[in-house]
Amino acid sequence: MIRDEIKAAQIAAMKARDADTTAAIRLIQAAIKNRDIELRTASAAADDDVVVSEVLQKMAKQRRESIDMFEKGGRIELAAAEKAELAVIEAFLPKQMDEAEAKAAIGTIIVELGAASVKDMGKVMAAVKERFAGKMDMGKASGLVKAMLS
Repeated sequence: MIRDEIKAAQIAAMKARDADTTAAIRLIQAAIKNRDIELRTASAAADDDVVVSEVLQKMAKQRRESIDMFEKGGRIELAAAEKAELAVIEAFLPKQMDEAEAKAAIGTIIVELGAASVKDMGKVMAAVKERFAGKMDMGKASGLVKAMLS
């Protein structure tokens, strides 16, 4: 499980006295803990790896946006710190599908559901999220679904 890998990495970073990695892993664990608290009131329990992957993807997206803004603002030292955190976060993310794999998977779902137009995009995206959460960037998937249904 991803959660166990994160805990083991934290212990290794602490033993190695790697302060930056330890701090980044603590941020990850705090975000996961917050998500766990949010899910306590949920009616159905979600798969643990999916929940952790969603948290990690959200954190990675936030770091990418911060890096972009810091670089545009000329704050290279802050961008470097965000890049270091992003590297730690991405180390725990499961391998993402490449574009060809994503197109094939989405094409299969479209055929299964009999989707014919953009009106069916919601059904297709729901199925994609259900089957490939954590393995596919949903922002990119949305664009692919829209293009395939147009």
